[in-house]
Amino acid sequence: MTIAKLAPPLTSAKEAVNSLNDLGYAILSAEDVATLAKVNLPELQTLTRFWENLPRDPYLKDGGRYRFRRHVSYEVTGDVLTMVPHRAHWQSLNYNALHGGIERWFEPAEQALTGNVAWQMLIKSMCHLLDQLRPVRTWFIEAHQFRIDTTDGIGRPTPEGAHRDGVDFVAVFLLNRENIKGGETRIFDSGGSAGLRFTLTQPWSLLLMNDERMIHESTPIQPVGAHGFRDTLILTFRSNGFQESPIQNQQ
Repeated sequence: MTIAKLAPPLTSAKEAVNSLNDLGYAILSAEDVATLAKVNLPELQTLTRFWENLPRDPYLKDGGRYRFRRHVSYEVTGDVLTMVPHRAHWQSLNYNALHGGIERWFEPAEQALTGNVAWQMLIKSMCHLLDQLRPVRTWFIEAHQFRIDTTDGIGRPTPEGAHRDGVDFVAVFLLNRENIKGGETRIFDSGGSAGLRFTLTQPWSLLLMNDERMIHESTPIQPVGAHGFRDTLILTFRSNGFQESPIQNQQ
C-alpha cells in the first residue's frame, strides 16, 4: 500500500534567514543542515543510534506508552557551548495545557552523544544562524530526543495539540520514520489564518520556526504492519533564560 505524503517546500541554506524573517519558518534538506553545521551528512546520521535506548516518558497524562525521550540543556555564548547541570523541563499552562505547570525530570542524554563533535557543531550552527536574525549574548537551549511508537496502536507526537512552546525559536529535525503512516506536520501563522501541511521524510531534514509567530503540531502515527516509530530531535532556543518553574525560582 502506498501512503501519500505532502512534500515539504524546501528552503536553501542561503535563504534560511530570509525565510525565517519573511515567513516565520524555514524547511531545510538534510544536506543543507549538514552544510550549516559544517559536518559531513554521514556524521550526523551516525547520531541516530542514540535514539535506540530512550526511556519511556513517565509523564503522559493520557496514560499512553507511546513516547520515549531524553533531555539536555545548554548555553551558547558566541562560539562557546556549555552544557548546564541537568534540570527539569518546565512549561507554563499557557503553552502546554496538558503537561504544563509541572517539573518533568527526564533522563539526561547519553554522554557519548553530548560529547560528540557533530552534535556540538549542530547546536552551535543553529545558534549562529539565529544570530543573523536576532543577535543575542547567550542562547538558552533545550534538546529533546523523542521516539513516538505505535505500541498502543497509535502514537501522538503532539498530544497537547496545536501549540507554541514559549521560546524564541524551535528546530524540529526528522531523524527516522519506520513502518508508519501519519506524522504530518502542520504549522499556522499565529496572527492570521495562513497554514501549511507537509510530511518530513528525509532523515535529518529540518523545520525551523519563529515560535512567537508560528503554531505547530504533528498528526498521530499508525503502524503499517506490526510496529512502527518516528524519531525526532527538538531544539528550543530562548534569549532571556530558561523557562523555570515557580518552585525553582523560589529556591
